[in-house]
Amino acid sequence: MQALYSYDTLNVLFNISIRYLLFTGLFYLFFYVWKNKKYWYSKIQQKYPDKQHIFREIKYSFFTVLIFGLIITLTIIAGAKGLTLVYAPINKYGYVYYFISILLMILLHDTYFYWTHRLMHWKPLFKYVHKTHHLSINPTPFAAYAFHPLEAVVEVSIIPLISFTIPHHASAIVVFGFYSLLLNVAGHLGYELFPKGFASHKIFKWHNTSTHHNMHHRLVKCNYGLYLNFWDRIMHTNHPEYEDSFNRIVEQREEGKIIRDQLKESKKTGLTFAGRDEALPEL
Repeated sequence: MQALYSYDTLNVLFNISIRYLLFTGLFYLFFYVWKNKKYWYSKIQQKYPDKQHIFREIKYSFFTVLIFGLIITLTIIAGAKGLTLVYAPINKYGYVYYFISILLMILLHDTYFYWTHRLMHWKPLFKYVHKTHHLSINPTPFAAYAFHPLEAVVEVSIIPLISFTIPHHASAIVVFGFYSLLLNVAGHLGYELFPKGFASHKIFKWHNTSTHHNMHHRLVKCNYGLYLNFWDRIMHTNHPEYEDSFNRIVEQREEGKIIRDQLKESKKTGLTFAGRDEALPEL
């Protein structure tokens, strides 16, 4: 039995590590290495973090993966013993509930994250725990898991909370995990990809953006939400310049696209380009 639990732990650690490396690595390579010049004008903070910064994010993420793996394994074991609300097969509750359960997980996690995040900004906890994450003032995708070990425990505790409160098929929580990691990486991406007007649209404004979380890393005492912009709006914790900042970055991106197109055209025709003298990034 002990050997079986050890196997489960290693299997979970392997899966979490692969997911983390796949999501963070691909996003980093695409935006920070391969297409860094193309997307430079989408960069929220117009500078790149140094190698030491990135190494620190990866180092703390390594310990986070270990902690996540241990707690998720214990939750799986609890499920195998019939202690959680995991069920099988899917048609026990039907496919409609299957998708509803994923939505419930997202809503529960969004609420859990907002309020535990606010707690992490209590001075004693911030100084000794949450400050580790805020060392990434200009975050990269690797910051998604760059937590102090105690904060990592708080972050992953959403999994047992879901498992003991929401009836769910095992695959539903896997889908939720992928969605959660994707939004987490997008929040720390450092680039704004959403279209003009998104942050002020009557419907889409309730969804968070990379600009929103980037401002939190830079300014600290605002913008605490994860997936949605619900709690920040009703608790008045959005930064007052959030929507204006989003619009400025989108306008910067659109202007950059025009400049790139004009540069390409000037190279084709052999004519000089009299646009803004903007320096492209150097890595």
